[in-house]
Amino acid sequence: MSRLHGTKDFWIGALRTEGPAFAAAVAEAPPETPVLSCPGWTVSGLTRHLGGVYQWVRSFVTSGSTNLPARPAAELPAGMTPLQFWQQEYDQLMALFEGLDPESPAWNWAPQPKKAGFWPRRLAHETAVHRWDAQLAIAAGGPIEAKLAADGVSEVLDTWLPAGRRRTPGQWHGVVQLTATDAAQDWYLRLRGEGVALLDTATVFGHEEHHARAQVTASASDLMLALWGRISFDTLGVTGDRSLLDGLRVG
Repeated sequence: MSRLHGTKDFWIGALRTEGPAFAAAVAEAPPETPVLSCPGWTVSGLTRHLGGVYQWVRSFVTSGSTNLPARPAAELPAGMTPLQFWQQEYDQLMALFEGLDPESPAWNWAPQPKKAGFWPRRLAHETAVHRWDAQLAIAAGGPIEAKLAADGVSEVLDTWLPAGRRRTPGQWHGVVQLTATDAAQDWYLRLRGEGVALLDTATVFGHEEHHARAQVTASASDLMLALWGRISFDTLGVTGDRSLLDGLRVG
């Protein structure tokens, strides 16, 4: 079952931790250092990307509109390094989020209510994953905190997959169980062709016949990173039909 692990304050707290850790890793790496977990990207490109995401969300999240916003290309201001740009956008984002009403109308791309509270959660996880990417580039990657990572797993299952944002399109059929050993949580997900449905225990063990099954057991951080394609499911504790796991990848 998917449980929301946070509130606006929780996700802002995560941003307060993950943001400076991202900046510290970027400051240590030469700008053209390859980001091994994002083939073709450099640390400079990763930094501009994350700063651009912050800039884009700031441009619409308090507008009161639920219409799809334009997303212009983020241009690096003259005389500013990528890290300086990121820091400027991070600081402004945090100031905006502090006063944000999570119930106010705001566009998002998910099959969920169009409310501003979607974005602190989304950017907390975006920043955590890219912090891991930046640290990996300097051979210093650390895990994502268990409670945040557990919510990150839930976000993939309750937001990304229902929105059709898989890494690879395809047809999968069966039930997958994910178990976070350090967060005391299980998730059950039924894959039906292109569709997905989160299940509770009573549904999983109901009267319906179940087809191929797969179980993955790992820390919440490793589960989240595997769903995002940062590490291989093969490095985790997997039993059953491994092919079903391809239907869970979003990164």
